Amino acid sequence: MKKISTLCILAAISLSACSTPGEENRSDSYTADQVNSRQEAKVVNILAVLPARVQVSNAQNQRAAQIGGALLGAGLGIGLGVGVGHSAGLGALGGVGGTAAGAGAGSLVPGQVMVNGVSLTYTQDGHTFNSAQVGKICEYKPGQAIMIMTSATVTRIQPNASCPVAKSA
Repeated sequence: MKKISTLCILAAISLSACSTPGEENRSDSYTADQVNSRQEAKVVNILAVLPARVQVSNAQNQRAAQIGGALLGAGLGIGLGVGVGHSAGLGALGGVGGTAAGAGAGSLVPGQVMVNGVSLTYTQDGHTFNSAQVGKICEYKPGQAIMIMTSATVTRIQPNASCPVAKSA
């Protein structure tokens, strides 16, 4: 029974490896449809860089937690059903119950999360605008930056600075 439980735990952990929510929303991330396609770009002047929080989808991590929870629950349910009840029938019943309980527990992972972002105030053609972006505050600084317009109202201001790199010992 310990071997089954250990295998189920390892399977659940490997399947529920967390992705980083919001990475797909960064201004320097592109979809396959946007690669090799022409998009209007303009030079803007960033006036202010302020910290912001941005709500993004966490659906990928939620699904991984549901799958991992279902696998873990199934393994533990089968192990307990067979180990305690000494019956394959109880093992199957425990597996079904454990799967449902594990998937339900995985549903507790939120579908939306808040990630760090920046609020950029910039000027363009004599007008002042603001645009929130997913990213780190150290990736932006006042001054010129490139803004890509994917539609009339969607702006993607590209990072114009680099974050310090941690020194390795």
